Amino acid sequence: MAIFSASLAAKEITIALVGKTKNDSFYLQSYKGCITFAASHPDVQCVYDGAADYQDVRSQVIVVNELAESGIDGLLISISDSAHLARDALQILAKKNIPVITFDSDLLPEHHQYRLAYVGTNNFDFGVELGEAAKAFKHVPLQQICIQSGHQTTPNLNARIAGVRFALSGQREDRLTGQNGWQENDRCPLYSLGRRQDALNQLLLMLQKEHPPIFLAVAGFAQFNPDYADKVAPFKQAISSGKSVIISADTEDSQLVVLNQGLSTVNIGQKPFEMGRLSAELMYQYIKEGKKPAQEFYYLDYHYCRQDNTDTCTTNF
Repeated sequence: MAIFSASLAAKEITIALVGKTKNDSFYLQSYKGCITFAASHPDVQCVYDGAADYQDVRSQVIVVNELAESGIDGLLISISDSAHLARDALQILAKKNIPVITFDSDLLPEHHQYRLAYVGTNNFDFGVELGEAAKAFKHVPLQQICIQSGHQTTPNLNARIAGVRFALSGQREDRLTGQNGWQENDRCPLYSLGRRQDALNQLLLMLQKEHPPIFLAVAGFAQFNPDYADKVAPFKQAISSGKSVIISADTEDSQLVVLNQGLSTVNIGQKPFEMGRLSAELMYQYIKEGKKPAQEFYYLDYHYCRQDNTDTCTTNF
């Protein structure tokens, strides 16, 4: 069942926003961005939905098809699996003339025909920044690192992994096996599928090692776990001393709390609210005025949060 905006009066235009998961503060911020746009456009209603609990590509397809049947006028979506979604949902939307804008995670290039534009982070560049952040914590000639991701098919997370590898080794395709003094742990990359308990367990497994690798999460799943602070607290001294390093994407409120507590090292954040707001604006202009987006890619910048600037490094909505 979709979550509808507070105003349930009949609207002329209904825009649906679908994240990879529904119970994620990141996508809820994007939804708030859509609602903010709708507040100044009385003919617009925003609808929010997504897979119930984790990155389930089949659930995302089901949600999109149900929304299409409900009569939405446009779809804003963060892609979990490009091929699966294009084949089993977006082709159907195209036949129904329901326009699509992707945000946060884009379709693969071979499926770009199914969307008008992409709004969000340049995910390869974002991965490069995560990798650059890791360089400050290299303290041995052959430094181990463990990259954690969500689903193996998620386009934006794979682009971030490629960016991390490029920053550290100058190439984006292969695992790090010693290039420039960087080596990926044998068990990594780790894929949590967005399951928060799995993500936290994977982090704890690495922290418990005698010589823990730098832990670099290209998404914030472990830190979204409500048990994160309690479970990571025993490693606070190791984090403070630099023996353990946790670098994570995203700067949601829950992440800033644990960063401020010294339970994370660096967080690099995005702008989910603006993703939703700008995507809704572009979709509205297309539906209402027939105006196609002027660009194919609308890249937003990102920000850096450390333990000493958590109160000022970003604004969450």
